[in-house]
Order: sequence, then structure tokens, then C-alpha cells
Amino acid sequence: MDVVSAYRPPPMNGDLYQLLIASITDYAIYMLDPSGIITSWNPGAQRFKGYRDTEILGSHFSRFYTPEDRATDLPRRALETARTVGRFEGEGWRVRKDGTRFWAQAIIDPIWSKDGQLLGFAKITRDVTEKRNAQLALQESEERFRRLVQGVTDYAIYMLDPTGQVTNWNMGAQHIKGYLADEIVGQHFSKFYTPEDRAAGLPQRALETARTAGKFEAEGWRLRKDGTRFWASVVIDPIYDDQKNLIGFAKITRDITEKKNAQEALAQAQAALFQSQKMEAVGQLTSGIAHDFNNLLTIIVNNLDLLTRSAREPRDVRLIESAHRAAERGAKLTQQLLAFSRRQPLQPSLINPNALIREFEPVLRRACGETTQIRLSLAPDLKSAQIDGPQFEAALLNLVVNARDAMPEGGELSITSKNVTLAEKDCSGRGLEPGAYVSVEVTDTGEGMLPETVARAFEPFYTTKEVGKGTGLGLSQVYGFVTQSGGHVQIDSEPGDGTTITMLLPAQDNGEESENVAQSEETVRETRGTVLIVEDEPEVLEIAQEIFDSLGYEVLSAIDAVSALDMLKSDTRIDILFSDVVMPRGMNGIELAKETHRLRPDVKILLASGYPASTLPFKELPEGAAFISKPYRWTELADKLRSLRIG
Repeated sequence: MDVVSAYRPPPMNGDLYQLLIASITDYAIYMLDPSGIITSWNPGAQRFKGYRDTEILGSHFSRFYTPEDRATDLPRRALETARTVGRFEGEGWRVRKDGTRFWAQAIIDPIWSKDGQLLGFAKITRDVTEKRNAQLALQESEERFRRLVQGVTDYAIYMLDPTGQVTNWNMGAQHIKGYLADEIVGQHFSKFYTPEDRAAGLPQRALETARTAGKFEAEGWRLRKDGTRFWASVVIDPIYDDQKNLIGFAKITRDITEKKNAQEALAQAQAALFQSQKMEAVGQLTSGIAHDFNNLLTIIVNNLDLLTRSAREPRDVRLIESAHRAAERGAKLTQQLLAFSRRQPLQPSLINPNALIREFEPVLRRACGETTQIRLSLAPDLKSAQIDGPQFEAALLNLVVNARDAMPEGGELSITSKNVTLAEKDCSGRGLEPGAYVSVEVTDTGEGMLPETVARAFEPFYTTKEVGKGTGLGLSQVYGFVTQSGGHVQIDSEPGDGTTITMLLPAQDNGEESENVAQSEETVRETRGTVLIVEDEPEVLEIAQEIFDSLGYEVLSAIDAVSALDMLKSDTRIDILFSDVVMPRGMNGIELAKETHRLRPDVKILLASGYPASTLPFKELPEGAAFISKPYRWTELADKLRSLRIG
């Protein structure tokens, strides 16, 4: 706005000057005498204030001020400031003739004579109400936006200058990152990045991407003031002025650590479910194979036993013994299959794993050879576990042999035991209950495994070893034993970094460890009685008949439960029912046993199956009934019969 400076005689004549003033309608330009009386009036003043010159000339200019300003003597102070300082400038409310108010920008300049005498004042007033309203609206909008941004506590919203310096800070940023505004404004935003990301130049690349692409979006680890990390979702947008010059960046950060953890937990649960379903399906298949194989072994083993009793030639004895050894290896193979499918018959007792490891240490060292160093690190206060001792030793040996094979050039093998407590979050995806566990770890410094190998390691017959150097059942036995014992086994391995396999077994308070007393085999000749053998496999039936005959029994046979019931309903003498569990024609061995007990309560009942006892509904069996697993030896059968007789 043009201002009127201290009065000087105009270079133009009086008429031209009056015409100039009279032509201005956007400004009120008028003169005051030294006391403030209005002495001139232009059309602009008439338009702003509503007075004609005849109505206002001779009046004091204070009539344009509000009562509040007159009460504070503002008009007088304005003239005094102009006189002493040389100019008065200000803005404020002014009153029109009709009483309405407008926001005015006012300038008052003193007018001096040549000899320095005050002649009066030149006053210029402009109506800036619209400008002020626009400024107030902008301020109100900015204040609302500031309150909005400050009110957001779930998002860190702040501004950066073009170089990345923080220029403002909201409550959300303080809540998420931990810094007060006074602590962080003026600092570079790279302070929130991890040392790895700063070393990789990520903060600079983020700003460059936002500038060139129009936006930067990413997720990653960020640092709080206290040094802890959180997983952040980050958006950076460039900010330009009206001339398209970059003036800074708007940055929004959100803490999504919980969301990331939930997604990872869901992915782990889905992977665990898939693995569990796959292992269950393979377990059902292997269990069926083991059952059928046990039937075949029953025939082979008992035929060999019968041949042994009549063999006289040394050559015949050697051949039979060789066949026995092969059959025993086959029986161990089926036990490994049943172990994987978690259907092996376990004989758990309260045992301290440390005691088993120490007793088994010489065997483990011999299995490793001279090139592998074994180091034991056993917790002195290790709790006990309800486990099958021989199966634990077999699992440990399998792990040690696998570790040895992973270090063909030798290395170090560590066996570590310790007590662990699992919280609910630690049990996710493991199928375990929170509580106390015994951890037994076997660690090697070998070549490690690829992720796809780890994923399939527990599958039966899966092996990465050369042909002839592994059956692929070692880890399957470990998996089955630990899972059937109520625990969990896991593999931690990276190619080139070795492997750690951890068995987690439910811990119990230490008590007296049970001792298994080995019983020597005895050949027992039972007193004569009549046995009813029920078996649908002809070869198994034939060998069972031979065994019972050799033990001195009269033998009756049936190929299914229906035929057996017909005999039981007759007057035929029957002392013992020996039946397979799984049979055709609708009735299984357990149902037959129940019906036998109802018809003939005095008949002794002995059931046999290639499936382990743990998978069969034995709670439904009559009291006193017994069970024997296939393949059985005739000596084992004799022991069972003796127990039935004594019982």
C-alpha cells in the first residue's frame, strides 16, 4: 500500500492534487488539524465510513473508534505517536455511520510547516475486513488441522525439511518413538533407523524415492528413544509450494508390531497344521504297513522256532539262526515304523534323562568314532520325565549317529540338558501345554540342512545319505517317541552352520526311578487244556495252531468271530480264547471277547494284534483279558498263558 510520508508541498498545482485525492475510492484519505478535527474528506472516506463531507467536516476523528478504544484513549495516543515518532500504523475495529463495524488498516502521518510547526495530520484508512476474515479462516483451519494431528496418537505424523531434519512433532510420534518435541525437532529423521539401515543408506533413498516417485512406502524395524525396536509401516510424501519448489516432506509412521507378530503366528500355525496333517497321514500308512508286516513276521519267526526244536544238523541250526536274525531286524524295522506313527507300545516310568545319558555315554562315544569329540553339558538339577528308557536311548543314539554322519571330516558334538518353562506364546504351533519341560539338545558342527530338508526330515524313509548308508527311519523314531511321550521335537539348522535337534519332554517332580527287572525266558509246558484260536490270516492261524499244539493244548480254530461264537454256544470244552483283534464279517476281537465273557465267564481271553495296544479300545475288554503284540515268539506266548493261568 502507498503511504503518505511527511507533508511536502506538492509539485503539482492545487487543482491537480485535489483531483488525485478525489479519484481514490479504495482508501479513505483526509486531513486532521493538530487536535484531531477533520478538515478534509475524500470519496473513499465517504464510501468506507458512510458520511458525506458536510456531515463530518469539523467533527473529531475519534467518532470512528469503538467505545472500547475511546475508553482507552486510543485516538489521542495515535496522534501523539504520529507526532513524536513520525508515524502511527495500526489495525483495529472502526465504526461506520450506520453503526456497523469494519476492520481497518490505518496510517497517520504528521504535517509540518517549513519552520517546523505542526500543521495537522494526514490520515489514510483502508477497509481490510475481507483480508482479515480470510486470515482468520486460514488460522482457524490451521488450528483445526494442528489439533487433529496432535490428537492422533496411533500414528506418528510429522514434517521434515528437504534435507530430512524434523520440523514438527505430534503426540502420536511422541507416544510411538518416545521423544518429546523439544528433544527431536531439529534432529535428522535417520535417528529412528537401525544401524544396519543407516549403513545401507536407506533414509536417503527413502527421501529420494518420495521426491522422484511422488511417494515412499515401506515396512521395517525402527528404533525408539529407549533403544527398543518396533516394526513400522512408513509413508513419506513430498510437499511443494505454489511454484512447485520442494519445501519438505510429510512423514507418517505406524507401529504394526502386533499385526506382524499375529501374521507370523498365523503362518506358523498354518505350517504346523499342515505338517501335523501330513505326518498323521504318513503315520496311518506306516502303521498299516507295520501291522501287515508283523503278521508275516509272526509266521516266519514261529516256524523258525518250531524248526529249531527239531533241527539236529549244525548246518540247519546255522541257517535257522541266520533267518532268525533277519526276522529280528524286520521286527525292529516295524517297531521304528510304529514309533514314527506314535503307535508303538511304550513302557514309561519316571526317569531322569541325565542318568540315562551318563549310562549310555560309552555307547554314544563308540558310535561317534575317534574323529568326533563329544561334549556333555547336563543340568545338575534336571527334572525327571515319564518316558520309556530304552526308547529314549534309541532316540538319542539316532540323533548322535545322524550328527556324526553330518561331520564326515570330524567335528564337535554337544549333548545338553536343561529345565525349561514354556509360556502360552512358546507353545504356539508345537501342540504343547504351557508348563515345565526337560530339554535335551544334540548339536553338531556339521554341514547343516537346507530348509526343504528340515521340512521333510521326520518323514519315514526320507534320507539325504548315500544308498546303503541310512534307512531314513532314525529321525522318524525320534519324532514318534517324543510325540507319543507328550513332547515336541524341533530342528534348528542352516547350511554351513551345523544343526541342533531339541527334544522337549514334559517334566515331573523327581521321585524314585523305577527299575526294569529283566526276566529270563523259560520254556514252559502248560497242562493240557483246549484253546479256541480265531484268526483270519491262514498262515498266521497255522503257525498259532503249531505253537499251541507244541505247548500241549487241544486246538480248535475259527476264521472269524461269527464262527467262533457258534463254537462258544455249543457244549464244546474251551479253556482259552486266543483271537486276533482285527477281523472281517463285522465283529472284531474285542467285541468277541466281551461276548465270550458273557457266554462263558470262566474262559481265559488273550488277544493279539499287529497294531500296538495303545491304539486299541482296551477299556471295553472284560476284566482279566490280556494282550500280546505281533510278531510274538512261542516263549512270549507261553509266558502270557502262564500269567493267565496264575491270574
